[in-house]
Amino acid sequence: MSKPYLEHVMLPHPALRSADWADRYVITTDPRAESALELAHRLFGSSPRWVHLLLALRNRIVALFGLKSAELAIADGERVGAFPVVSARDEQVVLGFDDSHLDFRIVLDVAPTGSQTRKVAITTLVERHNLFGRFYILAITPFHKLIVRTILARLD
Repeated sequence: MSKPYLEHVMLPHPALRSADWADRYVITTDPRAESALELAHRLFGSSPRWVHLLLALRNRIVALFGLKSAELAIADGERVGAFPVVSARDEQVVLGFDDSHLDFRIVLDVAPTGSQTRKVAITTLVERHNLFGRFYILAITPFHKLIVRTILARLD
């Protein structure tokens, strides 16, 4: 129904009050009877091959620095793709974990916007702990934006 677009994020955000970096991409799409957790499994559990390749490259690089790896796969209720579930409600799921260089959360919100549409938003929140965390976000932001927009566009 629409293309993913960037929406302003107000900080502090309840999902990660100490976040100092954030973005939020939104799309309006057809309504479906699925919870935010079910939608998260659908979106993050079946990423395009190029996303898997980028993630594998990321994992090799961050392993050199002793950081956590991430693997995209369809997972059980405790994980969605590469990400642990922090909290889940019908209209929102929060994913993420804390690492030495940064803490991050991915917030997937689903809200009806009428009888024929719903708004799906992916908010990424990051608290950078050190210079390496700042460099890391700077380096991955172009890929992050492309991945989030691609994942949301698959809903259309």
